[in-house]
Amino acid sequence: MVRLRLDVAYDGTDFAGWATQAGQRTVAGVIDDALSTIFRTPIVTRAAGRTDTGVHATGQVAHVDVPADAIPLAYPRTRRAGEPEFRPLVRRLAKLLTPDVRIRDVVRAPDGFDARFSALRRHYEYRLSTAPYGVEPALARFVAPSNRPLDVAAMQAAASVLVGLNDFAAFCRPRAGATTIRDLQRFDWVRDGDMLTAYVTADAFCWSMVRSLVGAVLAVGAGRMPPERCAGFLGATARSSAFAVAPARGLTLVGVDYPPDEELGARIAVTRDLRTADEVER
Repeated sequence: MVRLRLDVAYDGTDFAGWATQAGQRTVAGVIDDALSTIFRTPIVTRAAGRTDTGVHATGQVAHVDVPADAIPLAYPRTRRAGEPEFRPLVRRLAKLLTPDVRIRDVVRAPDGFDARFSALRRHYEYRLSTAPYGVEPALARFVAPSNRPLDVAAMQAAASVLVGLNDFAAFCRPRAGATTIRDLQRFDWVRDGDMLTAYVTADAFCWSMVRSLVGAVLAVGAGRMPPERCAGFLGATARSSAFAVAPARGLTLVGVDYPPDEELGARIAVTRDLRTADEVER
């Protein structure tokens, strides 16, 4: 088998999330179908982050394993002199895939690479418009509207107390066997006129965590909660009902960081080691 790394972008509006689901149009599903057609064998795509319904990506990373004897099928004609090895495959995928999903690049993955378990951190951005008329039409699929004034200073104060290695169970949908302990490395809000952008980075995110974090801080910005209330959610054992989850349309996965090639295997071991509450207490 040959492992390939894929750099992926998509408009998540018309997808039922990343992960393949029977009877649903998903990002992984349409990519799997296109690659399976090209390589004439079933292909399964694994991603760094399994985004939810309606969430977008400009910097998603995935990998696929392709039988070595199927690799030549990526080249329908002789490859142009000097062009990257899998550029013909990128061009073929551009023709097969719908306009709302693009494979931006394909390369041979280094030894030990796993799109999900090798990742050091994921970067998300959440964009929100406070303009009285809503969102500019050209941005309507990627920016959430706010119908009330927001106190950005209070939002930043609330976001700051959440940064660090914590149990984020209050912000996650439960998933059997999964930990809710995460290292939230950045949570900042920046205003540019009527546009608000949240920059959210963590080593990993549990199900619905980013939108829940944003939703809690928006409740602070709208005056429904004091900033210090957010600190009280840390360490809870169940998801909180004190705030609403932010709409999916404003959220975009913008990047995934990986260690140097020689450290990929070690990173997988760290990622697979399930965290416990003891680590948070230290």
